[in-house]
Amino acid sequence: MPRGPGIVQRKILLLLLGGLALGFSGSPSRYFRILKMIGKEWRAIDRAALQRSIQALYRTKLIRAMHHSDGSSTVVLSEKGRERALTYRLEEMRIPVPVAWDKKWRLVLFDIPQKRSRTRDAFRAHLKQIGFLELQKSAFVCPYPCRDEIEFLIELHDIRRHVRFITADAIDIDIHLKEKFGLKT
Repeated sequence: MPRGPGIVQRKILLLLLGGLALGFSGSPSRYFRILKMIGKEWRAIDRAALQRSIQALYRTKLIRAMHHSDGSSTVVLSEKGRERALTYRLEEMRIPVPVAWDKKWRLVLFDIPQKRSRTRDAFRAHLKQIGFLELQKSAFVCPYPCRDEIEFLIELHDIRRHVRFITADAIDIDIHLKEKFGLKT
């Protein structure tokens, strides 16, 4: 069975993906949060391990070099590397639980066509993995802010036209949901 990249290689892929995220970040606060995370992780990597890992990533075609006319080079994720980094990001993704609940419910409703049933099943599994509770087969709820996580999943699965994200003040079964999520009533 082939082994996946080691921890340093995995960090490199995630850091490169973080650079990609900078390009897509729409708000200054997100931009600086991503930069802070990248800088901290980059400093924590052992330089010798970094060199070995970069060579291994080249060999496995997860990264590639772009050579510029001034003689410099830039390391970028290949499509295969981007997919691997997104998989790692997804494995680690959880909705952060705030100190105080804002008393709002986040609902994700979707109607993904039957011909994309594998995508629908994967999206459903990812919602559960990150902390959503299934209300119905295509309706999920969470009490915590999670727009960024949902946007990531929507883009990952390419299902924007099939998904609705709603923030609500009340749900008729909120007592039951508060109990499930361990919220104080």
